Amino acid sequence: MLKIRNVESGYGKIRAIRQVSMHVEPGEIVTIIGANGAGKTTLLATIAGLVKASSGEILFGGQNLGAVSAPKIPFLGCVMVPEGRQVFATMSVEENLLLGAHVLHKEGRAAVEGLLEHQYQLFPVLRDRKTQLAGTLSGGEQQMLAMARALSSRPKMVMMDEPSTGLAPLIVKEIFQIIVRLRDEGNTVLLVEQNAKAALAIADRGYVLETGKVILQGPASDLLNNRDVQRAYLGREKID
Repeated sequence: MLKIRNVESGYGKIRAIRQVSMHVEPGEIVTIIGANGAGKTTLLATIAGLVKASSGEILFGGQNLGAVSAPKIPFLGCVMVPEGRQVFATMSVEENLLLGAHVLHKEGRAAVEGLLEHQYQLFPVLRDRKTQLAGTLSGGEQQMLAMARALSSRPKMVMMDEPSTGLAPLIVKEIFQIIVRLRDEGNTVLLVEQNAKAALAIADRGYVLETGKVILQGPASDLLNNRDVQRAYLGREKID
């Protein structure tokens, strides 16, 4: 579904991503882990077209995303849940979801309403809050809304940037359970996450990014048990 070949990108003269190559297959959860400043968010932003690659190639469904403007990329089925949630605070929950579904407006009202109903089934708390202003939701509810808003476009692949940031452990557990359910329903997820242990526990494969370069990759279970990964990102020598 996604193929990245020797991509470099950054901001001005700063190269945040250096010669990165990776791929995501349909129906996978693929996680990218790494320390703060490793380039994880920049990589997602480059895929989404928010940062332009200076070299290399990004193919999504065989189409070169370098030739597609950022506003058009969601229409291809590639969407992102940004770090910090970034919901539209002064709009209601349902209005946020309708904005997410804007790429389907040509399919008619019934299709959009069906997608919204699916989001309410996946995130029941949003049904209870659908007339409430998004800015008045709790942090966990806002994260669920940001995820539901992205899914309202019926994407082929959803990218999630640090979905656990600032959330209580019980809410984090719920968020990760939902991500697994998305995969089980046939969705494809590219997950950037600071909580390396939680991310690797649910992912199929993973990449370790360090100073803009991929230094390790492989099945998530292998990375979870890799001593270097344990020391650097899991905070201990050995996982019990």
